[in-house]
Amino acid sequence: SYRYVLQDKYEINGRKERSISYIADFEYYDVDKKKVVVEDVKSPATKTQVYKIKKKLFEKKYGIEITEV
Repeated sequence: SYRYVLQDKYEINGRKERSISYIADFEYYDVDKKKVVVEDVKSPATKTQVYKIKKKLFEKKYGIEITEV
């Protein structure tokens, strides 16, 4: 598994909040395209609203498009 932090942990008014992470199923370097490829195995059941939000946050922060297989 490959963990990417989308938002760091923080504290507000004495309340601690955990960080938010995205965990990719696969990550590898494509030598021909000279770029990192991140893949996530998805079915209709695993393509949740939370996943969709994390995907957008990941792609914006890291500039890598998630390939769904």
